[in-house]
Amino acid sequence: MEVFQAKIEHLEPIAILFDQYRVFYGQASDLATAKIFLQERLQKHDSVIFVASDGQIVGFTQLYPSFSSVSMQRIWILNDLFVVATHRRQGIAKLLLTGAKQYAQETGAIRMTLATQISNLSAQALYESLGYTRDEEFYHYSLRVSEF
Repeated sequence: MEVFQAKIEHLEPIAILFDQYRVFYGQASDLATAKIFLQERLQKHDSVIFVASDGQIVGFTQLYPSFSSVSMQRIWILNDLFVVATHRRQGIAKLLLTGAKQYAQETGAIRMTLATQISNLSAQALYESLGYTRDEEFYHYSLRVSEF
């Protein structure tokens, strides 16, 4: 299994997985828009995507850049992590997370952050096994500013 940073030529297979990821989280399938969204992210360098491949792309993780004002350093938001159902429980998610961590270190980031559903106990166990800690100090809030 190989993990590498995706480029625009990987758009088609990543878009298929990204669409499946969105369906997993209750959204309607929309492959065309998923492809456009990812194409924009890759072309504008808005995000960094790592993929896992065994000859075909079977998983991905997407990182969005941010900064910490307090530490005045870069942070990476690990926003998406997905492995196709047929390849789960084979250590692929761990490989993707390890690749993302290495990239964060190489880019001088102070930390990576992520959020996961409260009910996603298997993901929580994976994150904690890799040293991620649940935030017990801050509440995180969001405000919807438009309907989609």
